[in-house]
Amino acid sequence: MAYKGLTGFIDELAKRDELRKIKEYVNPELEITEITDRITKSGGKALLFENTGTAFPLLINAYGSDKRMSLALGRESLDDVGNEIENLLARLSDTRSKKIAALPSLIRLAGIMPSRSRRRGACQKVIHNNPDTGILPVLKCWPYDGGRFITLPVVNTVHPETGKTNAGMYRMQILDKNTTAMHWQRHKTGAGHYEAWKSRGGRMPVSVVLGGDPVYAYSATAPLPDGVDEYILAGFLRKKRVKLVKCITNELYVPEDADIVLEGYVDTSEDLVWEGPFGDHTGFYSLADWYPKFHVTCITHSENAFYPATIVGIPPHEDAWLAKATEKIFLSPVKMALQPEIEDFHMPEAGVAHNLVIVKIRKSYPGQGIKVLNSLFGAGQMMFSKYLIVVSGQTDIRKYDRLAVHVFENTDFIRDLMFCQGPLDVLDHSSDAFSFGGKLGIDATIKHPEENSGSGKKTTQAAMIPENSENLLTNSGFIEKFNIRLFGSAIPAVIVAVNRFGDHDVIEKVKTLFRNHDADGIFRLILVVDHTVDPFNLHMVAWQILGNSDPRRDHEYLNYSSLMIDGTAKIFRKGGFPRKWPNVVCSDTTTISAIDRKWDSLGFGPFIESPSELYSNLHISGKDEVIKD
Repeated sequence: MAYKGLTGFIDELAKRDELRKIKEYVNPELEITEITDRITKSGGKALLFENTGTAFPLLINAYGSDKRMSLALGRESLDDVGNEIENLLARLSDTRSKKIAALPSLIRLAGIMPSRSRRRGACQKVIHNNPDTGILPVLKCWPYDGGRFITLPVVNTVHPETGKTNAGMYRMQILDKNTTAMHWQRHKTGAGHYEAWKSRGGRMPVSVVLGGDPVYAYSATAPLPDGVDEYILAGFLRKKRVKLVKCITNELYVPEDADIVLEGYVDTSEDLVWEGPFGDHTGFYSLADWYPKFHVTCITHSENAFYPATIVGIPPHEDAWLAKATEKIFLSPVKMALQPEIEDFHMPEAGVAHNLVIVKIRKSYPGQGIKVLNSLFGAGQMMFSKYLIVVSGQTDIRKYDRLAVHVFENTDFIRDLMFCQGPLDVLDHSSDAFSFGGKLGIDATIKHPEENSGSGKKTTQAAMIPENSENLLTNSGFIEKFNIRLFGSAIPAVIVAVNRFGDHDVIEKVKTLFRNHDADGIFRLILVVDHTVDPFNLHMVAWQILGNSDPRRDHEYLNYSSLMIDGTAKIFRKGGFPRKWPNVVCSDTTTISAIDRKWDSLGFGPFIESPSELYSNLHISGKDEVIKD
């Protein structure tokens, strides 16, 4: 199903009772974020803020459920689009009667290639030749953000030599009325285009699309190979080719049905600008850094345009459902292009896409799990994965309690853990070096006889908690809180919370405690978190462990292949930390109180407490700074 701009999608959301309209004025600075954070985390509807102080209503949380994500892709279920892609690839790869079998699919594929027109489009109904980004309800999302950010832009660029186009999603910080920073991370295609233009010299044309068919925003986030046109994927998803029209002030082409377009350029000879901090999808503030400046030469928009936005922060947010769509859409291409034995893969919310990936394979020979790990750590955007677990058998990789039991039953911590190092997402704050650090691959597949020669220890049934262990942990003098309840689910793990801020030696004390008092290695996994973390909130624990650890640096083998992972903030470790350490992303008390007071007038029904109240204890105290040196 193809939508005609955001208007068509909004109408569909309203028809499906998936939209709530807010008529009262809500400030785009901090207040919209606080409301959206409450609604998203409580499973609420898409939000249309009709009074933003500008001429443009703001749509947010449009992708924030399985149902709405499916509707955005024009389907009733995400499984539908995954099945369509699998069927298409199967037809195209049929070697028995390739030409005959592939012909109908090739004809349909030709019908989704984007078309170009030099005529004006609906997105150019209104033209602002003296552009001012102040006409848009751009959000300041979190208290310590560096400014207001455009958060759902589809940034269109072209390579100066090859002519290959790219439509990527890169946040944009407003600098003044007609310039923004352009957050092109070093691994992204947009950054590659920028470097190519810089080598050539001169101005690089850039056009930014806001709104239009919601498949455009998804396609811009999709892990497509370099050089593959995102609007081909969009055409496939919407079952209708994307009609592109030429921009007014540069030579780029953009979707005819876009709501808003910012046209302009980046001067490659110009100095970079300071961008950030920004409350990011990792749940931490991403660090400020130097990025190119985008000059806006023209703003165009449709007659009744809507401004699309999203927020990110402590998961889950809308990006979690974008990741779910990627799991369904790209499973078949991953199987075909990388590893045919892959049956499924999953990126848990707490892993914020790149910190944890679970892969399920159809195993037929020894060593296959290790083979898949080696392949995936070097494959496309999988190269950013920090923790990667491969399983086999009938385990449901989205049922975490059963998955954990499977991992312990089929993993020898000495034999089956593969530590390495490589590229990391630039937003990873835990590694000693920027965008480079440790990784851990875990082969938790069911082992063949040839693989069962390890010297470590596995768990095949619920272990008995060591006698007096609760008293031992309680009376340690340095463990402030702990959770050993996982033993009741056949998971031999303990979570301990310590105050590293006040005792730089506390990690060594934890190691000594378990070496001396767990001689049999009953606690196979010891997870260490900061004293501000609730050890019984497993989502919080997983998010903190995955975000705050470098697997290679922060693991320690204890007795009988027991493994300890240090997931505490490293800023207070002995010897310090070589980089700045970011704070967690939370609303401030002033904003929370303001929304508390106006909640009844917003029409949301029963009061929903701010999620920031739950996570505010994780904020590193001291001066109210974004980054603690």
